[in-house]
Amino acid sequence: MMDACNALIVDDEADIRELIAMTLLPLGVTCLPAETLSEARALLKRQTFGLCITDLRLPDGSGLELVAHIQKQCPNLPVAVITAHGNMEIAVEALKLGAFDFVSKPFELAALREMVATALRLNRGGDGSGVNRPTLLGQSPAMAEVRALIAKLARSQAPILINGESGTGKELAARLIHLSGPRADQPFVPVNCGAIPEHLMESEFFGYKKGSFTGAAQDKGGLFQAARGGTLFLDEVADLPTPMQVKLLRAIQERAVRPVGAQTEIATDVRILSASHKDLAMLVQNGGFRQDLFYRLNVIQLRLPSLREHPEDIPELADAILERLGRQSGLPRAKLAPSALAALRVYAFPGNIRELENILERAFTLCEDGIIQAMDLSLPTSVESASPRPQPTTAMTADETFAEPANHGFEPKTLPILQPSVRNLEDYLEQIERAAILRALEETRYNKTAAAERLGITFRALRYRLKKLGLD
Repeated sequence: MMDACNALIVDDEADIRELIAMTLLPLGVTCLPAETLSEARALLKRQTFGLCITDLRLPDGSGLELVAHIQKQCPNLPVAVITAHGNMEIAVEALKLGAFDFVSKPFELAALREMVATALRLNRGGDGSGVNRPTLLGQSPAMAEVRALIAKLARSQAPILINGESGTGKELAARLIHLSGPRADQPFVPVNCGAIPEHLMESEFFGYKKGSFTGAAQDKGGLFQAARGGTLFLDEVADLPTPMQVKLLRAIQERAVRPVGAQTEIATDVRILSASHKDLAMLVQNGGFRQDLFYRLNVIQLRLPSLREHPEDIPELADAILERLGRQSGLPRAKLAPSALAALRVYAFPGNIRELENILERAFTLCEDGIIQAMDLSLPTSVESASPRPQPTTAMTADETFAEPANHGFEPKTLPILQPSVRNLEDYLEQIERAAILRALEETRYNKTAAAERLGITFRALRYRLKKLGLD
């Protein structure tokens, strides 16, 4: 079993090794020294460690070689690299190779101790597991790959850029990275970069000192201070104005912030996760985002697939959403009729999982007897938003087969009156709904209460459908 109290220190300068050993002694860490790459490899074969700290320049090679070696031979061993002050390019390269973190010369001893304490928590079960921990649902290969990557990324302190369309769960992925890593017991601070007025950004991010501007009656910490020891999640980071991009870049590089009105900087210990539904690389090319900040944020990229890319997960997602809605409302959990599930399978979901949640919440309110029918979903009928997509080659139940294209070498068995006159299931279902409502209104001489009773729905549900169909 890995001994979390032993650290391998690889540096050809004896005074550096001694300084690190003295700094880590109060943490209960015993440091074993190595002067060369070959000596470090020999020690790794003979003994297990809870942490490795290596200089980049070694007499017989590069510290990056040791990072790659540890990733291959000891993947659970956190390794940090010592870099020259300001040499962020090498630090980023080390992070991409799998380094846990980096520390710059000359050392700030407090920052070194914080980094080591964070690394050691990796091997002490600090995974943030608990009954209230969120999960990424879905058994598709796409979601399995995302979960595996999150588990791997959680062991690093590298900045991560999470890409994906709106509604794919980028903040949830960021929370899981935080909760699965050594900072799980520290704050997770999310911030929507597009929601902060530009003139307040600097004070919101970095804090301010009393009297620094009108209304500053007392010192106030910013988002970096609030996330100290934990994770700062920058959602919609593409919306940051250029002046703030410059200041954020310095805060990331220097690991320090200067509150508005302060004369000195304050060291920070936060992990930066960011997200955007926009193509940051394209924005860089068009001059809309700073290239140097993009490289700092995009050390590792995590892409979340759209719901269109894993439609086989829709039944599981829908079931979980309906269970939550039932629990929150105190009502029995609603169920999806086969026709409703088929309609969801062929809908394009431009708003992804967030749109699925909104659709089901509305349907949960409108449905009768706890069964959600296709008409309860009120899916949009525009060609762009509701065009069918190719279905995956997975086994389907008998109730679901009618959602497949009709060209399967046999004639449909349905009655002619039910044959769709359009090539779109949503338009077809809307035609049926419209015809049924108009027929009920005509038979009741446009008495809406009687028409609702004839249709077996509430008066409120009828009014909603009339408005949706433009019949009110």
